[in-house]
Amino acid sequence: MELRKRLKRNKLKHKFGLSQDAPAEGSCSSNMMLGKARSHGPQEGDRRNVSLFGGSGTCSGSGNPPQWPWGLRVSMATGLLLAVLLAVTQAWCVNSLHENLLWFSQLMEVEREISFRTECGLYYSYYKQMLQAPSIQEGLSDLIHDNLTESKRTINLLQRMNIYQEVFLSVLYRLLPIQSYLEPVYFYIYTVFSLQAVYVIALYLTAWLLSGSWLAGALTGVWYILNRVDTTRVEFTISLRENWSLPFLALQVTAITCYLRPQLTALQQKVMVWLMYVTTFCFCLTWQFNQFILLVQALIIYTLDCIDFLTTTQVTTLYLVQVCGLLSVWLLQFCNPMILGSLVLSFIVAALFIRHCQSGLKTGSLMARLGKLLLHTAMVLLLTFTINYLAKKVLQLRSDEHIFKFIKSKLALGQTRDFDASLYLCEEAFGLLPLDTLERLAGTLLLYPYILTLLLLSGMLVVSALQNLRAKGGSAEERKGAEGRVVALRPDVAYNVLHTLFYGLLAFSTMRMKYIWTGHMCAVAAYGVCGTELWTPLLTTVRCNSKVLLRLVRYAVPLAMIACLYYKFWPKLMEEVSELREFYDPDTVELMTWISTKTPKGAVFAGSMQLLAGVKLCTGRVLTNHPHYEDKDLRERTRQVYQVYARQSPEDVHEILRAVGADYVVLENSICYERRHRRGCRLRDLLDLANGHIMDGPGENDPDLVPASHPRFCEAIKTDPADYTTLFTRTFQNKTFHVYRVKKKRKKSAKTLSEPSATQ
Repeated sequence: MELRKRLKRNKLKHKFGLSQDAPAEGSCSSNMMLGKARSHGPQEGDRRNVSLFGGSGTCSGSGNPPQWPWGLRVSMATGLLLAVLLAVTQAWCVNSLHENLLWFSQLMEVEREISFRTECGLYYSYYKQMLQAPSIQEGLSDLIHDNLTESKRTINLLQRMNIYQEVFLSVLYRLLPIQSYLEPVYFYIYTVFSLQAVYVIALYLTAWLLSGSWLAGALTGVWYILNRVDTTRVEFTISLRENWSLPFLALQVTAITCYLRPQLTALQQKVMVWLMYVTTFCFCLTWQFNQFILLVQALIIYTLDCIDFLTTTQVTTLYLVQVCGLLSVWLLQFCNPMILGSLVLSFIVAALFIRHCQSGLKTGSLMARLGKLLLHTAMVLLLTFTINYLAKKVLQLRSDEHIFKFIKSKLALGQTRDFDASLYLCEEAFGLLPLDTLERLAGTLLLYPYILTLLLLSGMLVVSALQNLRAKGGSAEERKGAEGRVVALRPDVAYNVLHTLFYGLLAFSTMRMKYIWTGHMCAVAAYGVCGTELWTPLLTTVRCNSKVLLRLVRYAVPLAMIACLYYKFWPKLMEEVSELREFYDPDTVELMTWISTKTPKGAVFAGSMQLLAGVKLCTGRVLTNHPHYEDKDLRERTRQVYQVYARQSPEDVHEILRAVGADYVVLENSICYERRHRRGCRLRDLLDLANGHIMDGPGENDPDLVPASHPRFCEAIKTDPADYTTLFTRTFQNKTFHVYRVKKKRKKSAKTLSEPSATQ
């Protein structure tokens, strides 16, 4: 009766509680329900008009469209305008940093292309290739039947790699009338920087949806920009797949947050489902690691289902959105078997099947339900691994096994000498999250409110989960007692809590994944500062809890924080943005120029993955291997080509290089004499361990390792001994690179051919 009276009062007082004017309390509030609430999560069929960015609409259930007061319209317009302003600021910042870091506008074309380091150069080369093709159809045909990326092989690049974004941009650039005033490279980088603006808007909207206040979105955007070092690396890794995909993941989280809000209309739900599908599809299409990110998200959905925060319809919808997104990409990637053999698809199938079979899962007392959940989880995991194992056997899929070897070693489930897994383990990006990351986040006032919000919401999540488990299927007394519970967490809030927890754990285990976590971290912290959940218990503790004071604190504190951040960090940001540097890599420029002018167009080059990506972009020559590592045969070929840095005989190296069709091999001093990594993680050490040889330098070696019978190839060949010069001819060298022509096996009647030389 008391709840009905409050509902009636709110109907009269708040025609459309939203944004800055959203009520701090009440059943039509945008915030977490405190006080009497439902006994077990959302009820299906409960539909009322609601605002997407605040509380309920008219709450009348009459079906009439809600009327927006002028004050609400002004507040909404202000919030959206501020979102666009912060988004443009982020795009401008990363563009200015990129320009001033390299003086990009003044670089020669070859220097601009060299600035696309490692795999970024490989991806950008396909954009360049599409633009240079006589027609769009011929460009697509060349990508589908590519014989330049891997020598002696014809591969379908659209199936193997996630390069549809390069195809789309190249087609768009051809069709738009912008060729006369915008260079192709700028069209490409401006698009990527624009996605950063989309990222900021998505985080802004997520914080706004959670808190009901656009001040939370503003604080989120400010935090994201100021913590640029830990939220993005787009300014120097433009083409990296995550820079394309993470904005779509953030949009998907925004759509999920909106979809899980209580009391959405049927039309709003349909719109959100389509938005979730589109953003999931775009995310999966643009990043090869999509299946692992979606697996974590599927585990979040599974957890929320187990503790009764979601309805059956919501759970099934969220799972099917993931499945439809993955299968759509599977079709576009010419039935890529990696998608069908992904762990996330196996998990979703197992979860839905077991859920359908266990009809009595959500009945019984608390202890009975906990026991059923443990059994249910064990059955789901067992069926997941069974389905995945059978799928990989049927598909003969081994492309992603290096990732599972990496995970196994990461979890300390045994030592490994596996070359592929060790390559990942020895890279800083795949190590644990450095502690200085937390120091930087604390310096911008982000870490402390985030921790407080996370602790409070996690505690409320646990309490709400226990209440849900106790309420459903229990005795009449238990159900009656549950009606008077004090804490009830909204499903959208619960999802975001688990999202930041799960991806936070992923970030701590693998530093490269921190970019998924830190952006969402800004939204969660801003929600804590601007929502009622943190302030209500604090004000209650000091006996000052009133609507007026609560609203004053919710608006004054974030404004004060934004002012403090602006005063402290804006001058530093402007100084950083205006700092002028210059690209300088004359040795690589010299190498690329020599290759372009002194070698045949069909020449095949062997070398390190990172360098060969640049060779393809700058010269268009054929490669033996490249940085896109998601293929077992390519990984084996790369390990073989890297024997040029191991202790191998010249005959063995020559045989390997001729087997992959190499005409030239490029040796890098930075790899042959590497000092960047510690002993045991240098490339030459990884090769020695894989070959069973003792490593260089002082230090311990495993007892089963033996001394090599040959000197290190990359060192010995530079002294021009006879057994090397009969098989290899030096054709180019500078301070960084040495290029050798790989001679074909001589016949007795063969004559020595002259070789272009640029030895310096």
